[in-house]
Amino acid sequence: MTEVEFHTGVADPLGFACRLLRKAYRRGARVLVTAPAERLAQLDRLLWTFDEREFVPHLRVPAADAAMAARTPIWLAVPPAPADAPGVVVNLGAPAPAALDGIERLIEVVGTEPGEVQDGRERWRAYKAAGLAVVHHAAGAG
Repeated sequence: MTEVEFHTGVADPLGFACRLLRKAYRRGARVLVTAPAERLAQLDRLLWTFDEREFVPHLRVPAADAAMAARTPIWLAVPPAPADAPGVVVNLGAPAPAALDGIERLIEVVGTEPGEVQDGRERWRAYKAAGLAVVHHAAGAG
């Protein structure tokens, strides 16, 4: 069953995503990041610059060729996800995946803007309606 976790109230969702993806890369994980096209473009640029001492290998799919994608741990995609996508998904504001087959872990990052909060609530309800347990992490909660 898919594990779902929400990180809510995140002041800087793209910065948070960069740190999360760096951590995943260091641990050898393969991750698919889904988001609207404009947000993915921002994340793509930020992954090149957020830490001048380190590079987080990533690419945009489906634009990349299959051989390059097979060697690259972080995939950036506007939904729907490619059939051969990694089983860990970080969602930065895209609609909830229509099918959860093949997704082992789904991490939702929800910012503080009212529209993002409302969309996050709708995705939360969709996952709960699908019978999934959702783990919540509120930013600043300790």
